[in-house]
Amino acid sequence: MIEHLIPAWMLAPFVVMLLCIAVLPLIPHVGEWWEHNLHKLYVSLLLGTPVAIWMCMNGMAHDITHQMVYDYVPFILLLMALFVTTGGIHIKGDFVATPTTNTIILAIGWLLASFMGTTGAAMLLIRLLLDTISQRKYKVHTVLFFIAIVANCGGLLSPLGDPPLFLLFQKGTPFTWWMANMVPEWAVTGALLLLVYFCYDTILYKKEPTANIMADVREQRKFEISGLINIFWLLCVICSTMFINGTYIDVMNPDHYADGHVPFYFKLLREWAFILIIVGSWVSTAKKVRVENNYSWTPILEVACVFLGIFATMTPALMFLQQHPLPIHAPWQFVYSTGMLSAFLDNAPTAMVFHATATTLPVAEGVETVAGIMPEFMKAISMGAVFFGALTYIGNGPNFMVKSIAEQEGINMPSFFGYMIKFSLIVCLPIYVIVQLLFI
Repeated sequence: MIEHLIPAWMLAPFVVMLLCIAVLPLIPHVGEWWEHNLHKLYVSLLLGTPVAIWMCMNGMAHDITHQMVYDYVPFILLLMALFVTTGGIHIKGDFVATPTTNTIILAIGWLLASFMGTTGAAMLLIRLLLDTISQRKYKVHTVLFFIAIVANCGGLLSPLGDPPLFLLFQKGTPFTWWMANMVPEWAVTGALLLLVYFCYDTILYKKEPTANIMADVREQRKFEISGLINIFWLLCVICSTMFINGTYIDVMNPDHYADGHVPFYFKLLREWAFILIIVGSWVSTAKKVRVENNYSWTPILEVACVFLGIFATMTPALMFLQQHPLPIHAPWQFVYSTGMLSAFLDNAPTAMVFHATATTLPVAEGVETVAGIMPEFMKAISMGAVFFGALTYIGNGPNFMVKSIAEQEGINMPSFFGYMIKFSLIVCLPIYVIVQLLFI
């Protein structure tokens, strides 16, 4: 039972935070100011600090502390571990950027995402993709499809794929449940996105200036991989995510303690492992590998600064949603409710809110539940949380990182609203509707 009611006006800081992300880059001069990560941090602190103070003064210190310490910190450290390890793997190659080649790279990322995480797959392949399309005139669309296919939709088949699935795994969903039950949704969504991309890229490829095509053919480079030690560190990240939890380690299990509270230093044991992995990867990787990768801390620092404000200000928004649950009861309603909120809130806590909502609904007689809810609701929540993260830049952590890396390479990425209007709402959303109508 939630003791402290959240007034509606406490949603204002979160709305303002979203508006800052969406609008400030579009304002002349202000947009240049916003480009600096330190200024993003100022805005996050300006909006997030009053929220934290208000919650502490109104008896909700535990809620804001839990959100920032046990949700934000693990979120950032996992992304940073994947960013550092994959950033130490240099995949050298500049292929002829034909529609077939580009589609193959996107398909490989889509296949890898469920097993090394959407962040890991995105960071591993984004630089190879950018090198391949560097001579192309029309290349923004390729990065946008990469965000949708690799950084989001590919991660549906395991708890390693996306944070909301890992939290649902922690709630009791079997590790292999998604692989056993959601391959059709994953396969059709990926196939449709890849097909649309191939057709669209084929049209644009025919419009490419001859000089660009000739340069693309002339400047090919053979495929090489360096920094292979980071394959080991990447496996360490995957194993840490999978096995360092209360299921396998008693000291992290609340049942191990009489009061049911895991000590702080054990509760964050996985995060300590991430820090060691980050240090190990950084020390063991030859400097020239990261130089060749154009490695920069800017993308992950941008995510850290922006999501600091998002996590702080969305805490009362999530609590408000728990106190005023949406009147939904059908699986398809869970798809769109979870999905639309996941596009603007972090998809991991959003999935938890709707999982809690689903536990209040009756279970049909003779139906075996999954983590306490009907299998149809688990499918709907999983699909909404994972797929719809592609609808905005802030829907999933890798989105912002891919955008930032692409901009560092000189690609003029769409604005917050431009991304939605020109791409996600007209490409991704119709495909999600088709998949929902087919399977849920």
